[in-house]
Amino acid sequence: MDDTRLNELINALKTLENGDFNPQISVQDSKEFSQLNKAIISVGKSFEQRCNEQRILTSITKKINAGLLLGEILDHVFDSFRSIIPYNRIGIALIDKEKNLVRACCTRSEAPEIKIDRGYSAPLKDSSLQKMIATGNPRIINNLKQYLKEHPKSDSTRLIVEEGMQSSLTCPLIAMDKPIGFIFFSSLQPNTYKDIHIDLFLKIASQLSIILEKSRMHEQLIQLSELKNKFLGIAAHDLRSPIGVVKNFIILFLNGYLGEIEDKQREVMMTMDKNCDRMLNLIGNLLDISAIESGRLELKFQTVDLHKFFHTYQSMTKSLAEKKQIELKLKIEPDLPNITVDSDRFMQVLDNLVTNAIKFSYPNTTVTISARSINGNVEISVADQGQGIPEDEISKIFKEFSKTSVRPTAGEKSTGLGLAIAKKIIEAHQGTISVASKVGKGTTFMITLPLINKS
Repeated sequence: MDDTRLNELINALKTLENGDFNPQISVQDSKEFSQLNKAIISVGKSFEQRCNEQRILTSITKKINAGLLLGEILDHVFDSFRSIIPYNRIGIALIDKEKNLVRACCTRSEAPEIKIDRGYSAPLKDSSLQKMIATGNPRIINNLKQYLKEHPKSDSTRLIVEEGMQSSLTCPLIAMDKPIGFIFFSSLQPNTYKDIHIDLFLKIASQLSIILEKSRMHEQLIQLSELKNKFLGIAAHDLRSPIGVVKNFIILFLNGYLGEIEDKQREVMMTMDKNCDRMLNLIGNLLDISAIESGRLELKFQTVDLHKFFHTYQSMTKSLAEKKQIELKLKIEPDLPNITVDSDRFMQVLDNLVTNAIKFSYPNTTVTISARSINGNVEISVADQGQGIPEDEISKIFKEFSKTSVRPTAGEKSTGLGLAIAKKIIEAHQGTISVASKVGKGTTFMITLPLINKS
């Protein structure tokens, strides 16, 4: 072999190394050169196919990492695998260990009618699927009609044949060394999987097993979250009425409508009244969290005059601050424009931030509410001169039921829900909320809201 031909082969191999799987090699009369040429081209096609397979599997993995559900994943699988697997139908079934069943969870098919769909189940014990789990190998049936004649009691085979399928390939799905289910590839043509390489399907099944197990767990978490929200909503709603009744009777006693009460009795009644308020506040927060997380938070947008809004709020809250000898100041731009918000929810957020600032501040300090317009938004801040929040605790303050090591200066109580609710309300307004704090110097909460909300 001359140097020219040798250099051409070397360049072809370098082309493969650089990711181009179709090297150009000129035709030569030499038999040895021709054989090497064919071998290099064959290797290139093999590499290209393997890279394509890996690209598809990586794409599906990214989809599940984005939090897609089983049905959405199967849609992506159905569209993506066509370049490496022939099929007209894909089905996924998961194992119900408690009932020893295999239950179909999702199907995608080109057949006019789907006979085996979500909810269809069949016993696992003594079935061919159980034998497949034992071996870990795929099962190929290249003539489903003939298989049905040989296994007339196979209900699933009868149904799949009624759909029009004539051949199938079934792979067991095994995640963390445990069988979780099966994926079924089916074709409208016989002998579709006659010359298929089994190792390819085992690789695909291995990747899909992990993906589907994560997806199944994701769906379970969603169901549990929905159940939690439903329970919170029902429990909170049912508690609010009897507590309200108790509070009303306490007010009747305190106002003397049910006769005179002694000073000690009045003191007890006032403590009970305060605790009723705390419980009603907690119930209100639980109902808010339930509504927000289940997507039932309704916002009633209206135009709000911010100057009037902030001055009204200051007059309402000033006495609360003065009880702790704290000054509540406003620092509002004179030409601050109106804003479109749900005024009640916006008031809820502002009140939470201000009362928190008062709660965690010492006497003879100042809490300042500031507002300005910038770039089509309004920026609002609530700043205190209080204790500040340790840097390593700031990340958790917007999480439900989370509390920092900082304690109220007058022993006030907190549910750990207010800031979580505030964040969700602001985000529902297409805004943002953040916090900056320094221990011993104070804390500033900052809100950015669009002047015109497009929700």
